[in-house]
Amino acid sequence: MKSNLTARLGLVLPIIQGPFGGGLSTVKLAATVTNAGGMGSYGAHLLEPEEIIQVTNAIRKETDGSFVMNLWVDSEDKRSKEADATAFEREVSKLEPIYRRNHVAPPVFAGCHSVDFERQAEAILQARPPVFSFVFGIPSQEILNQCRKLGIITMGAATTLDEALAIENAGVDILLATGFEAGGHRPSFLRSADDSLHGTLALVRQIVESVEIPVVAAGGIADAKGVAAALSLGASAVQVGTAFLACKESGAHPTHKRKLFDPSARHTRLSDRVTGRLARFIVTSTLEELEAGDLTHLGYPIQGELTRPFKTAEDGLFYAGQGAPLLRHHAAAELTRDLASLVTGDCCVGDR
Repeated sequence: MKSNLTARLGLVLPIIQGPFGGGLSTVKLAATVTNAGGMGSYGAHLLEPEEIIQVTNAIRKETDGSFVMNLWVDSEDKRSKEADATAFEREVSKLEPIYRRNHVAPPVFAGCHSVDFERQAEAILQARPPVFSFVFGIPSQEILNQCRKLGIITMGAATTLDEALAIENAGVDILLATGFEAGGHRPSFLRSADDSLHGTLALVRQIVESVEIPVVAAGGIADAKGVAAALSLGASAVQVGTAFLACKESGAHPTHKRKLFDPSARHTRLSDRVTGRLARFIVTSTLEELEAGDLTHLGYPIQGELTRPFKTAEDGLFYAGQGAPLLRHHAAAELTRDLASLVTGDCCVGDR
């Protein structure tokens, strides 16, 4: 159970809740997971600097344990920067039949909201969360050095062995090895996401054998047997996303949570048509229509503005990992303990 990583983080259980952006993370979810013995996370990549400080302080009020604040190093595609209202409205017109079928209002162009990672990172340094994790790249040496001076533990996400080596060489403390089974975005940064698709099992073994820093396994892990398997591969802990997204404490829409327990969640697919970057979703008629149409790729995040209305529709667009058919829990504390039951010997059968 105990490893250098869990001891350093003060974790009772080697379970880390994956961070979710776009309102899917909540203070309650992060604090609940930490208080249950794991480590909660909050996806802050869309927050303004002052909001990052507020959320960090809010989580700290709810727990004395470790938690993660997560940012995207690269959060804007060139195509989105160049998109204008005319291009946006042209794509809206193509999607008009799908908006009508889903009974949702078409979006209005609001421009590309630029996120300043450097300012967000400054807020992280000011707020000083126990752990700062990042995806889609590596922060500058200046930021990493400041984290080290302030006692903020850093964790970087890799989808390939080359990315893992780059993260270790930068002096990052923890490495997150994320396989393509995971829900949400593929945070590749050295090569394109669709040229960086490695399964969790193969990726974790390669990385564990090649780096000296602790490795956290992620991707398709949704139950105790998956956790035990990842630890047997040499991971020091696991990060679980979809199973926590389905819990009552998450910020996911009730329709999204219900879909995660639906038989349709057995079929997921990677697509870049929804947000502009490759991510895994439950296959619905809406997703298939998006992929079959002649929609122009406007890049992240503008592409996501086109499809945002579908995120609460019954036949809409829902993030999910390949482990979704294994979901049983609706409460984050019980899920946290049950995920670790095979390595602690305790089986939690609480709120399922």
